[in-house]
Amino acid sequence: MKHVMNTYSRLPVALVRGSGCRVWDEKGGSYLDMVAGIAVCNLGHAHPRVAEALKEQADKMFHCSNLYRIPLQDDVARMISENSFESRVFFCNSGAEANEGAIKLVRRYCHEHSRKGPGIITFTGSFHGRTLATLSATGQEKVKKGFAPLPEGFKTVEFGDMDALRGAVDDSIGAIMIEPVQGEGGVRIPPKGYLKNIREFCDEHGLLLVLDEVQTGMGRTGELFGYLHEGIQPDIMTLAKGLGNGFPVGAVAARPDVAEVFGPGSHASTFGGNPLAMAAASATLTIMIEQDIPGMCRETGAYLTQGLKEMMSLHSGIREIRSRGLMIGIQCDTDISSIPRDALEKGILLNVVQGSVLRLVPPLIITRRECDEAVEKIDKLLKEKGV
Repeated sequence: MKHVMNTYSRLPVALVRGSGCRVWDEKGGSYLDMVAGIAVCNLGHAHPRVAEALKEQADKMFHCSNLYRIPLQDDVARMISENSFESRVFFCNSGAEANEGAIKLVRRYCHEHSRKGPGIITFTGSFHGRTLATLSATGQEKVKKGFAPLPEGFKTVEFGDMDALRGAVDDSIGAIMIEPVQGEGGVRIPPKGYLKNIREFCDEHGLLLVLDEVQTGMGRTGELFGYLHEGIQPDIMTLAKGLGNGFPVGAVAARPDVAEVFGPGSHASTFGGNPLAMAAASATLTIMIEQDIPGMCRETGAYLTQGLKEMMSLHSGIREIRSRGLMIGIQCDTDISSIPRDALEKGILLNVVQGSVLRLVPPLIITRRECDEAVEKIDKLLKEKGV
């Protein structure tokens, strides 16, 4: 791939086909997929109903423009609103774009309502995207290296520490932005009641609460959206990844009074919410809701987590297993960065974050038999690594 920029440490395999929880390479090799395109293909690869929706729409129209009404946008926005909180939705193409849109919305809202400053508090270990603004919001210094000067207006506080959050708020702050579970940060789950405390804190101080549901949304945690575990509501929510089950689509959902500060010309996206993207999102959301995929995820996630915890007793180098639904992190004591490459020989796709956390985010339709297969192969890999 000499003509492609070298921005990824690619594994030595070319995947060309997928079905359900399995993928195949160009040589016919088969792999159990525990990555799902990094929490994207939540309904599995090449889901027939999503594929059919795309085919039907492709025969009609790929793209027009948001200068005109796109009917499916109404349907998808309604489904998001009716299954989360009363909101208006802006469509874009990715998680980074969605978070960038949320940041702009916070700033516009704060300026128009003469609030305290438009600054945003984020958290250590967070990941919000690769644009300059979302890099600045991200609480990981390693991804910022070499990109200064970054946009101002962000403060980072310790994840899970309510006292640190209270101490960071001053007149420059207008919002708090947080992931219900940190994915790239190592599947870090906040303390019980933490999100509820943040919601109450925002209400007390007149701050907007922005929930980055790019990875936790679309059933991944065992609820359609991750914040539902805490029984709260955000003011702004961002979505992407699983929203189109592999077709690029992102969204910003906001309370109507917040959303209204985006008027014509204030924000836009050429491809955002185009007919193909909306066909994929509509089919994906419909299946998620009709078949209670989040409920399936809760049950299968509990089964897989139990199997991993039983395996853990055989490995002194596993410090902890963290899970919510089918978002699972196996925290090891040593660097396990080489495991994804070694896993190819055993016919399984795995992902490591933060150098020592094996992150499992398989399709939410994974079966118990496939969970057992995953545990068996992970067990062998960790034994070979001396973990």
